[in-house]
Amino acid sequence: MVRKLFGTDGIRGVAGEHPLDAATVSAFGRALGKDLKEHLGDRPSVLIGMDTRESGQWIAEGIAGGLREQQISSRFAGVITTPGVAYLTRSGKFAAGVMVSASHNPYQDNGIKVFAATGYKLPDEEELEIEHEIFRVMRQQPVPPEPLEPDALLAPRYADYLLSTLPARLDGMNIVIDSGNGAASRLAPELFRRAGACVTSIHDEPNGRNINLNCGALHVESLARQVVADKADAGVAFDGDADRAIFVSSSGRIVNGDAVMLILARALQLRGHLAGDTVVSTVMSNLGLELALERDGIRMLRTPVGDKYVLEEMLRVNASLGGEQSGHVIFREFATTGDGMLTALHTFSTAQKMGKTLEELTSDMEVFPQKLVNIRVKERRKLEDLAGVQAEIRLAEKALDGAGRVLVRFSGTEPLARVMVEGRDPALVEKYSRSIARAIEQELK
Repeated sequence: MVRKLFGTDGIRGVAGEHPLDAATVSAFGRALGKDLKEHLGDRPSVLIGMDTRESGQWIAEGIAGGLREQQISSRFAGVITTPGVAYLTRSGKFAAGVMVSASHNPYQDNGIKVFAATGYKLPDEEELEIEHEIFRVMRQQPVPPEPLEPDALLAPRYADYLLSTLPARLDGMNIVIDSGNGAASRLAPELFRRAGACVTSIHDEPNGRNINLNCGALHVESLARQVVADKADAGVAFDGDADRAIFVSSSGRIVNGDAVMLILARALQLRGHLAGDTVVSTVMSNLGLELALERDGIRMLRTPVGDKYVLEEMLRVNASLGGEQSGHVIFREFATTGDGMLTALHTFSTAQKMGKTLEELTSDMEVFPQKLVNIRVKERRKLEDLAGVQAEIRLAEKALDGAGRVLVRFSGTEPLARVMVEGRDPALVEKYSRSIARAIEQELK
């Protein structure tokens, strides 16, 4: 199955350029509408949300125009998080949910994520069917966009739900929140204050072009400085659509998705809510997480990169917790996708209830040195056909001698090849991550 538009997290690209030009966006709306009519009957309603990028409104209206051409109405949540769209789709009995966002990417990019009526992302097979229909209707005359006005009742309904899941309030906890000038900018500070925390909010003034700009989950330096300066208990940073969260401890140390999964797995296990004593993560998660979980009698299953694949495996084995090192964490008890604000509420609540810092909760996890190198590529070829790359991988694996891992893959959302080397010896990790990257550059230049 080869998809040309959909990647591991929907359709993504530069706003205004194919596949996010006006004609393709309109065709997507029409194709989605046709798909829904075939599966769900006439006149279903679709929920649309967006993050804070300046291109979000016209893309949302283009999608709504395409849906209208298929006699399908749209309800607009305005600026809201991706997991907010997923929750409202399933709880509001919408036929589908559409989130206009490029997650952690810069403002020039945008994307389209689709949720089924269940709140789960569409399976690859259905995305492929929609793709085929997009290419078919693109040969027809585009339809005009549909003007959209936000429904102010939707986002508060989602926030109320998040609070209802909280195992223990955050009264007296001093936290810093970095919303990345994204979808959580208004929602998150208010949510955590309602949960009882004393909140300092930074990077919460989106202007359409500053989303993820030196802030948020990929750039936590300013958050760390603020946490230390305020002598706060902890901090959390969300990406542009707030489906991921990265934490900072009171000392300014970064606490990533691996550490958070360890904290939450232990908390769930203690409450008897960790189904099958199993956690699902990806090939990127540190070996240290796997070993720490193993000591607690918890097995860790690995999937390809992408929270979509984590969720598929969670459903297959009936796991209640899964996630990614990058900060996507999925609680199947409460959500159908990664949710940064839900993750933060439960992580802070666990720390508060146990009277420990985030560092103390993960002090026994050995973090193996891990180096990730991204190489921009113009084409993708089968990695097994790249003889020079394979030779370097074999050298690395021999040098690591079973005490580490090598992972080489193409990004599902960007024109990048990614090289990850992990091991106890930092010098070997650095050496072979660079040598494999150079081999890729030579063969795909």
